[in-house]
Amino acid sequence: MIQARTEWQVIAEASDGSEAVQNAEELRPDLILLDIDLTKLNGIEAARKMRQLCSCRGGRTLMESVSQHRAGPRFLIADDHAIFAEVLRGYLEKTYTVVGVVLDGPAMVSEAIRLQPDVIVADVSMPLLNGLDAARRISKQAPNIKFIFLTMRDDPNLAASALDIGPVGFVLKHSTGSELLNAIHSVLRGKPYLAPKLRAEDWVATKARARQFSKELTQRQRDIVQLYAEGLHINQIAVLLNLSNKTVEFHKHHIMRAFNLQSNADLVLFAVKQGLVSIKP
Repeated sequence: MIQARTEWQVIAEASDGSEAVQNAEELRPDLILLDIDLTKLNGIEAARKMRQLCSCRGGRTLMESVSQHRAGPRFLIADDHAIFAEVLRGYLEKTYTVVGVVLDGPAMVSEAIRLQPDVIVADVSMPLLNGLDAARRISKQAPNIKFIFLTMRDDPNLAASALDIGPVGFVLKHSTGSELLNAIHSVLRGKPYLAPKLRAEDWVATKARARQFSKELTQRQRDIVQLYAEGLHINQIAVLLNLSNKTVEFHKHHIMRAFNLQSNADLVLFAVKQGLVSIKP
């Protein structure tokens, strides 16, 4: 418990992150207490801006003080198998700080932007938005976040598609914990890691295979195919993607005609081949 000191003086309060940054720049306090879940600008981002904009008379923000006690990379786990995710959390917390666990792709995107972890360990196949597409969206907004992908599928094409995102790790779920740690160490150094079973001798060929694997579908089409394959109805997909029912039907019709898919069963198999969904054991 932190005990209050009577000589401390509260000089200002702020209702959101942007206001806190402005107060810090103008008032230059010795200590700043920040709630991580502030509106407009979360506590972590606010602390970063404060360090850039003002010199607080040698003082430190609470975020900086806490980071001295648990320094090192911060991890976010994304996996729709809750038990596996919690076991993985316990394993990683022996060495690293885990800031959260999410169970689907959209939550992975939103929590990544909110929490700004250093590394995300994600299952490739997650509901609503698969891990690879979620990572692509995150990279556009937070390019410094690194990724380790976990999967049951020893598919070289899927691995190549993951590596096309950047220097990521790609680890099979039946691998040992030490292999996962090796992947983490490699990615933290800015180098990719590929499971030995899938390791390509020719990186140029690997990149070419990645482009061949994912070039046929737009991101919107990939979203729709995945949600259809997961069993969602047209109106549910429309709500999730903020589209009209007619727009969703148009995309489905276009995809099925373009790829000569005759039935919903064909569409599901197509989604599996594209790496958008997987058949869970």
